[in-house]
Amino acid sequence: MNDYESHDATALAALIAHGEVSPLDLLQCAIDRAEARDPAVNALSQKLYDHGRGAIAGGLPDGPFRGVPFLLKDASADLKGYVTANGARLLKDGTPATADSTLVARYKAAGLVIFGKTTTPEFSLAASTETSLTGATRNPWDISRSAGGSSGGAAAAVAAGIVPAAHGSDGGGSIRIPASCCGLFGMKPSRARNPSGPLVGEGWGSLSVAHVLTRSVRDSAAMLDATQGMAPGDPYCAPPRARPYVDEVRTDPGRLRVGWHIAPMSGADVAAPCREAAQDAAHLLASLGHDVDEITLPGQSGHIQQAIWVLVASNVARSIRSIGDQRGRKVTRDEVDAVTWSALTDAREMDAQDYAEALYQIHAQSRRMAELHARYDLILSPTLATPPPKLGIQRTDTDDIKAYRSALTAFTPYTQLFNMTGAPSMTMPLYWTVPDAPGGELPIGVMLSADFGREDILFRLAGQLETARPWFHRRARMANQGK
Repeated sequence: MNDYESHDATALAALIAHGEVSPLDLLQCAIDRAEARDPAVNALSQKLYDHGRGAIAGGLPDGPFRGVPFLLKDASADLKGYVTANGARLLKDGTPATADSTLVARYKAAGLVIFGKTTTPEFSLAASTETSLTGATRNPWDISRSAGGSSGGAAAAVAAGIVPAAHGSDGGGSIRIPASCCGLFGMKPSRARNPSGPLVGEGWGSLSVAHVLTRSVRDSAAMLDATQGMAPGDPYCAPPRARPYVDEVRTDPGRLRVGWHIAPMSGADVAAPCREAAQDAAHLLASLGHDVDEITLPGQSGHIQQAIWVLVASNVARSIRSIGDQRGRKVTRDEVDAVTWSALTDAREMDAQDYAEALYQIHAQSRRMAELHARYDLILSPTLATPPPKLGIQRTDTDDIKAYRSALTAFTPYTQLFNMTGAPSMTMPLYWTVPDAPGGELPIGVMLSADFGREDILFRLAGQLETARPWFHRRARMANQGK
């Protein structure tokens, strides 16, 4: 299986279905690569190799990904019998989950073989995966740089060739940010497309949704086909799909109306490679017959950022208070990283009216964007305002909260908007810096977002762009090392 990494998850499942390899063969390929490469990238927070072997020995369901190795982000996904640490020292020795979360149960039903969990910043509160619990997760393209966050371990594992796809979650860009940093395809589905239960009804007051990071578009589509849909007790659901998303990938998107912009609503500076990536994508779309116009986004950045922070900080505070209640002792300052403590401190200053105002602001912004989508099928922008940054600035255990927040807002001024609206949004690896640039060749993501419930349009266009500008053959430097 020296060509393990030349296949996506769909192709690996086909090999198993045709009897050319066994699930145990593929699991060993993934474990070998994890052992060879993870010491350099630090993507795995928990190695659950025996769990994977046991799942195979017990018999795998006949799902679309039967026998394909898979990793869970160590947040937003409970695996029965194991701790969900959320990147936190506070939880690393916590109580193991007594049941699978709904999404994990659907991954298992699809036949995926879960053999580990991936790193995440403490309580997913950073756009880089650097925490006092697991240390820094490094970018396989350049190990001096960040793999992004908060699904940084997932992105690093896929980019390093350990697995073809990995679970992630996105409450402010946490699938799209690391996918952009690591040269992957990353789709944030519509709000409630995938279930969040059974322990919570929604993530971060409706901002967060889970899905996967992949190397191919069809893997993302087929994974969403396997997991999407309302579960009993969910507070709401996304509009039903018209047909399987994997069929959309093979469908001509027709002539789409695309509004593109570079200047972020916040006014943050945008590095030249990120500007060039968006401009290049706009030209590519025009060459494919789409109507492309430059636009200005509606809304006020200050209101948006405040609304998001109220929802995030209050929900994180609620989770940590629950931890304290369960153990009978409040969480103290020395038990969490500084960024987490700042969220708790800010939450204490908020009241019910602040939360209501935050909901008002996200709903108002959703209506503004709906008006824009009446004129444009898709919104195009850079995914990030800078290339993958050097490690060290966005640690959750930093002593300089002001510098951390400044770095965060300068790095990620685009992604949060579509967490507010709940609309689907994807990043595509359509652009790379030149190999002789500082740091060598680095991936630069381009973000495309559709109206609420319209993943179908995104997958159609993604299929077209993947054909027009292939990237699957591109391999991170770390993926060429070891087995």
